[in-house]
Amino acid sequence: MKTEKEKMLCGELYDASDALLVRERRRARQLLHRLNVSDYGDTDKYREIVNLLLPACAPDIWIEPPFYCDYGYNLTCGQGVYFNFNCVVLDVMPVTIGNNVLFGPNVQIYTATHPFNAEERRSGLEFAKPVAIGNDCWIGGGAIICPGVTIGARCIIGAGAVVTKDIADDSVAQGNPARVAVSS
Repeated sequence: MKTEKEKMLCGELYDASDALLVRERRRARQLLHRLNVSDYGDTDKYREIVNLLLPACAPDIWIEPPFYCDYGYNLTCGQGVYFNFNCVVLDVMPVTIGNNVLFGPNVQIYTATHPFNAEERRSGLEFAKPVAIGNDCWIGGGAIICPGVTIGARCIIGAGAVVTKDIADDSVAQGNPARVAVSS
């Protein structure tokens, strides 16, 4: 029988109140607190916290605190990734970010979701869908990336866009819901 964590990572319905998952989120919250109140000039301490929180990210990732995530270990980032102030990554399932990706302030990336059926929702179970963002993207401030979305390489996502569907390489998408305005 699968553990709740195994179900979570497979995209199946799982119980987020499972003791292991609660402990892992608590650990992430403790590291996030340390990151978010760290002395801006103490880059050694900053790097130590980021490396503990985000072990699958390239060592040059830069995050402007405050930053929030669920687990940290489900976030993978390539070289040259930059998160501006107040970004949120609900990394219940993998969030894979390519190289040289820039995030404006207040960007939110969601993998967590809930059943459509109200009776199922009342059970307290939830599930997730992975998110992927290709190389050389710019995600504008306040954009929301919804569960299961893939954004191709070299895309620009306009400020405030709500991305509910995949975006092809070399596209500019904007609006709510985001629509491709320009593509090559």
